[in-house]
Amino acid sequence: MFIRSAKNKFETVDIVRRLKRLVEGTLSSYRRLFLLLLCVCIVFYMLPPIFRYLFLSPTEQKDPHSMCMDDRLTPYILQNYEYDANIRHVAPLMPGERDYTPYVGNGYIGMEVSHGASLNIKHGRAMQLPIRFYPLLSVTQNGGNAGEKEATVVEYLTGMVHRFQCFSGYFASYTLYAHRTQPNVLMQELQITNTRNTVESIDLIMPRNRLPKSSTRSIPLSDPVQIGMLTYSALEVISGTVQPSQDDPSKLVVVSITKPQLETKLQLRKRGTVQIIYPMIIEYSKPVTETQLKATIDNIELHSIQAMTKLLQRLSAKTSGSGSVNSINTYRQEHINVWTDLWATGFTISTSKAENSLNGDRINATMYAVLSQVRSFEFEDTSSGLFGSSSSAGKREEIAKALTYAEGCYDSYHTLQAENLWRDMSTLNQLNSLVSSWMLTLEKQGCHNLIRAGASGVIQAMTLSFGSFRFSNQHLECNMHPKFLHRDFHFRRLNYGNKTHVNVTIIVKDDNKAVIYVALDRSDRSYYACDGGCLDEPILLTQNRREFPVKLTEPLTAILYITEDKQHMEEIHHAIHVKEVVEAPAHEQHLIALHKHGHQLGGLPALFWVSVCAIIVVFHIFLCKLIIKEYCEPSDKLRYRYNKP
Repeated sequence: MFIRSAKNKFETVDIVRRLKRLVEGTLSSYRRLFLLLLCVCIVFYMLPPIFRYLFLSPTEQKDPHSMCMDDRLTPYILQNYEYDANIRHVAPLMPGERDYTPYVGNGYIGMEVSHGASLNIKHGRAMQLPIRFYPLLSVTQNGGNAGEKEATVVEYLTGMVHRFQCFSGYFASYTLYAHRTQPNVLMQELQITNTRNTVESIDLIMPRNRLPKSSTRSIPLSDPVQIGMLTYSALEVISGTVQPSQDDPSKLVVVSITKPQLETKLQLRKRGTVQIIYPMIIEYSKPVTETQLKATIDNIELHSIQAMTKLLQRLSAKTSGSGSVNSINTYRQEHINVWTDLWATGFTISTSKAENSLNGDRINATMYAVLSQVRSFEFEDTSSGLFGSSSSAGKREEIAKALTYAEGCYDSYHTLQAENLWRDMSTLNQLNSLVSSWMLTLEKQGCHNLIRAGASGVIQAMTLSFGSFRFSNQHLECNMHPKFLHRDFHFRRLNYGNKTHVNVTIIVKDDNKAVIYVALDRSDRSYYACDGGCLDEPILLTQNRREFPVKLTEPLTAILYITEDKQHMEEIHHAIHVKEVVEAPAHEQHLIALHKHGHQLGGLPALFWVSVCAIIVVFHIFLCKLIIKEYCEPSDKLRYRYNKP
């Protein structure tokens, strides 16, 4: 027993001696440095999760109303991420949400989708004349709205706003749109779903009328009309006047609104669903005097009633298999098709992470707001004759001519750098003011012909303005300064005549130099292009992309020219009188990094660079310590350590 204890003690002493020799050896400083660096790395990469665990509160379990709302919004998450839609919770906004006013409009009528929002009609350059009629159909919960959740989704590509409400026991989904082919139609589709195994009684909040000098009357339908799950047996006609200007009180606008009569209470079956299709016809006149008031009211009311009768018949029309549901879907799809056609022309910009930078979310929201306040004349249904000559065959020929003749548009600096055109849109007044600014800017910068063409011309003008494209005599030129080409741009389907569409793409390559790619989306003849200065031979454009370098000229001229006249292209360089043409220099790396990563340190996170700096500092501290130790210790100790015994 004694021998074994002594042996164990000897082994322990031997291990301690070896460890001491390891620590005090000639390589001890390097090993200490290595261990310290390893500890620093571990601390830096383990600190964030430890901090979150100690100081941040754990994830809270969502309440049933929040879970209900998440289920409603899930189908739109991808569109919101790609800036094709905007999700906005009502009071308060969720983190990261964009505070843009949910809006529906078609240039004839428009409204903000929110509680207490009134209908607006065209006045000046925007839809900024309220008529004190509140058309929103909504639901409420008996006993109060405790715990209610509400959110809206604006789908830019379809021109529709979806509104969702989650209550205790049921939820409501709304879809609203101002129809593009029939601009006097405001459509509301409401679906209420009971989630309980009991019968629920629902109160409806009906549209409210506050029109001055208004009258309301009921007109029974000769044949009740069934649309979806409800049957309408009568119409309600509301007529009144609006004073468009305080300066001239003698002029009045006559407004007539026709809508189906609807019961204010609904019964929801156990775990059942009720769908309500609720259209409205809104008609209004030009400003008239008191003497013209009576005749104008009668005429507007007659048109409004006829339009509603025709619309109800269409929506209730029976088709093979699915009945009126198919008619409603077809009617909605006609509206969506117009918006799809409008968005065929457009603009794409690479996302920048730099602070206060302009990105696709604000660009798309602004374009949607402007287009929602401009009519699509060439798509409107003229069979009812409700809008007179504004949609006649002669008007359509005028629109087609305006779309093909855009001489002088756009004649100024590119609008991406005009901060006044990218203001907030968190309120309806801000949205209307922004639309007025855009329409005024485009009109005064040579795009008046395109504006007369309606929404198709306005989106062309806006897209031209983003890149400072200008239709000049016999050619299209791009006047952006090369210093602004530090992000990727794509201009889609620029209209060059009736049958030609041009796509222009600007890409920043790996060497930080921008290049231009041009391709024809479609064409009816040969088109040519040249870069800045037009010193090289014109290049024939095709549906395949052609590459052009970005050149800087002295004096400054356009960076791209496109024309159908090859001889005109060959003569351009003799007319612009440039003294020097060089390839535009590469953009500075810190500027590219700022847009790509939000800072000038490159793509790696800031914590990585902090860690690297800390390691370098620690390494140099120990290196200095090692040098001092080696050269400042007594010579006897050095001889003892390095001389052989």
